[in-house]
Amino acid sequence: MALIVQKYGGTSVGSIERIEQVAAKAIAARAAGDDLVLVVSAMSGETNRLVKLAHAVASDPDPREFDVLVSTGEQVTIALLSMALNRRGCPARSYTGSQVHILTDNAHTKARILGIDEARVRGDLEEGRVVVIAGFQGVDEQGNITTLGRGGSDTTAVAMAAALKADECQIYTDVDGVYTTDPRVEPDARRLDRITFEEMLEMASLGSKVLQIRAVEFAGKYNVPLRVLSSFEDGPGTLISYEDEEMEQPVISGIAFNRDEAQLLMRGVPDRPGVAYHILGPVGKANIEVDMIVQNVGADGTTDFTFTVHRNDYQKALEVLEATARELGAREVSGDNKIVKISLVGVGMRSHAGIASTMFEALANEAINIRMISTSEIKISVVVDEKYLELGVRSLHAAFQLDQAPVA
Repeated sequence: MALIVQKYGGTSVGSIERIEQVAAKAIAARAAGDDLVLVVSAMSGETNRLVKLAHAVASDPDPREFDVLVSTGEQVTIALLSMALNRRGCPARSYTGSQVHILTDNAHTKARILGIDEARVRGDLEEGRVVVIAGFQGVDEQGNITTLGRGGSDTTAVAMAAALKADECQIYTDVDGVYTTDPRVEPDARRLDRITFEEMLEMASLGSKVLQIRAVEFAGKYNVPLRVLSSFEDGPGTLISYEDEEMEQPVISGIAFNRDEAQLLMRGVPDRPGVAYHILGPVGKANIEVDMIVQNVGADGTTDFTFTVHRNDYQKALEVLEATARELGAREVSGDNKIVKISLVGVGMRSHAGIASTMFEALANEAINIRMISTSEIKISVVVDEKYLELGVRSLHAAFQLDQAPVA
């Protein structure tokens, strides 16, 4: 008998019919002998409706009261799903985050989980019940309702699985697994049977929207096997776990991309110690996160400094940089918010040479100019013009033969 935590997102519980389907799936799992904990989101569109109500009353809602409001969406779902299970003869009990006592810090709207008292859940499981828990929410030490931010139900599910030492945490969503890249960009993208926590973290941080980053971090920290599955069709999904030393990893597992990039350039900065801090210090103080950085030193005693930020921060970063350029006596400031980042990800890079050259050759063959390059042990990222995103992804997918399953 296995203990499984299953998470169902908003589209999976978006109607009474779909809630009934989740109930049927849970009963089938129970019939197979598994103990079940179900973590659910609000019905699709419900959280957006509640957010609109909040802003109709106050342009800047009080964070505590905002959390009280938006947390009610999940409360509706857990009650309905528990009713559906009980009606079918499957004993079930629902819990809000505060009833389970998912303890968080007091950072309303973006709280972090500090601990879970799983005793009540264990008691219900021992008595043969399916436990249904509201995702996305918890309670702070003062008893205030908190929420974990968008996508927080994934984190709730992983945290519950860690606390209960579950055999697997299954994330049911509207896709049937993790793909080598976005199938909407590359139709030949292939579903991966498995991927490591490291690779999934990179994919998530680089633009893949399958899982919330915090959920993957949590799963990796507590070694909770994660599986991404489709709510709407049967299949094995994709298992996310630690690297299996007995298995030879593919060189490249996937291609991630991020459209939300912008590039800024300061030319002719006097080259002296601390210049990077003088440029990026004010950017950091403006609460702007910097991604890739390139510094080139010229023969004339000046340096050119290039970095990327999120596209939403472009205008603000440009204004900060122009003010800094005047202070430093830089020659020119420019920017471009029509760029994208494309990244190769794979733990197999550690033991294979020539990955970068193959990547650069594939892009060169399509006359795609590379603006910036960044590397890590399991990732190579390049910045290119936005118009080349689809062509770049497809050419790299073909160059590394990602449409073909690795030979066993």
